[in-house]
Amino acid sequence: MTAAPTSEFSAFALEPFPEIHMGDDLAAVITGVLTRTGIQLRNGDILVVASKVVSIAEKRYVDLSGITPGKRALELAAKTGKPAALVQLILDNSTEHYLATERGPIIARHILGHQLTSAGIDRAGSEGAWLLPADPDASARALRDALIAHAGGAVAVIIADSDGRADRRGATVVSIGAAGVAPLRATEYGGKRQEETFTDLIAAAAGIILGQRGRGAPVAVLRGVAYTPSDDGVASMLHHRP
Repeated sequence: MTAAPTSEFSAFALEPFPEIHMGDDLAAVITGVLTRTGIQLRNGDILVVASKVVSIAEKRYVDLSGITPGKRALELAAKTGKPAALVQLILDNSTEHYLATERGPIIARHILGHQLTSAGIDRAGSEGAWLLPADPDASARALRDALIAHAGGAVAVIIADSDGRADRRGATVVSIGAAGVAPLRATEYGGKRQEETFTDLIAAAAGIILGQRGRGAPVAVLRGVAYTPSDDGVASMLHHRP
């Protein structure tokens, strides 16, 4: 199905946003921010949530001291300068990997099917790391359902993760989970049809607001984007599903 075109949209962060701790009810925190700031969600709004806060709320922390690096992890650690235990964690959470350059980064296919830098694993100081949510689409659906109950209207949720590109420096933002919005969009012009990874486009737009480090605003709202409602989730468009 060809999606309706979007001529313009607006985007803003939910802030100030409190620090998230392990075990927090993330949906309750988001609705609390909405209440305190007086922001009312509208039908069709899309909330883009940084995967890091989802991982923290879902207690996806790993203590690196409990990991014993194998031979391959030690080899990659020597080449990339990453801690061997962290490299082993990347290997444990991926099905294949390669180095973008002789010194990295490590590009890995996560066991969920996403191809991500370091398998999407985020350092937590020198002693630990955060894994991706266990089921990002399910996490998105749970947040979406709670937000609909709060707002009383149809909204969508995308869980976004920062990711590097093997062919260039720097990081961008991609979707790893979605609820309420179709992950693919087909556009047609001049007799040509193109299928687009639509939730990635939305995540990247929100990434301008979310930033990469120290922004302190892990949730952005996009308003005015035309989309097809769907609960297919990001996993439905992956070539390699779990």
